[in-house]
Amino acid sequence: MNATSAETSFEQLGGFLRACRARVGPEEVGLPVFGRKRRVAGLRREEVAQLAGVSVDYYVRLEQGRGQHVSDAVLDAIGRALRLDPTEYAHMWDLARPTRVSVRRPAPSTARPGVQTLLDRIDAPAFVLGRCMDVLAWNALADALMGLGAMAPHARNMARHAFLAPDAHTFYPEWEQVAADTVGYLRLDAARHPGDPRMAALVEELSAGNPRFRPLWDAHQVAEKTHGTKRLRPAGGDPVDITYETLSLPGDPDLLLVVYTTGPRAEPVRAGADAAVGRI
Repeated sequence: MNATSAETSFEQLGGFLRACRARVGPEEVGLPVFGRKRRVAGLRREEVAQLAGVSVDYYVRLEQGRGQHVSDAVLDAIGRALRLDPTEYAHMWDLARPTRVSVRRPAPSTARPGVQTLLDRIDAPAFVLGRCMDVLAWNALADALMGLGAMAPHARNMARHAFLAPDAHTFYPEWEQVAADTVGYLRLDAARHPGDPRMAALVEELSAGNPRFRPLWDAHQVAEKTHGTKRLRPAGGDPVDITYETLSLPGDPDLLLVVYTTGPRAEPVRAGADAAVGRI
């Protein structure tokens, strides 16, 4: 790992701590709230330091991106003080320990043939996500639903589609939530692979291409999307709800298998996909 990667991670740690501190009110951690209006949102730095049992100067240095030698015990204490959930807690550790995550081997840019065979046998829209939310492989039902085969390779990326595609707000009727979830996952990916030039380039591209991206990125919220629901509007169709499951592929931990399963309200997705496959 080079010095630049470490500095970037620690600077991100500082931004993450500031954002988390702003989201926690004093009443949530048992601190008294007096009548006068507080000048800062959330907790003050000295309040976090008090709750974590460290000096104010030490905590300030962490928020300034000077946390190269922070101990495990201090990280644990700060995580408790800021009431981090499990995803936020793991994210904090990835940022504070870039040497721990930077040794992982680069993810392949394509899925192995056996994965494509698996996709083709799944009776639902399914695709494989790689680093930076690139779509590396998909089955016919996913292609019919999302038009992946017609996209240029550079555009075949879930983040680019959400923020740069002309039809994004139509395809995602609940675009605000999709956008927040997308940026939250990108934040996790960036921390797991510090100094990745492809991620840095993607962030700059999205920042320049859509003014809604940067405020979400600067909020430092994180989201691990292992499963959930999503509303989509297939081309020429009505909005439908789908559920999805996300699984890591054995042997390729940076590749994720995403499967869109159907429910009673999602049958039009399957029907539309089946019809499109029939025309291929």
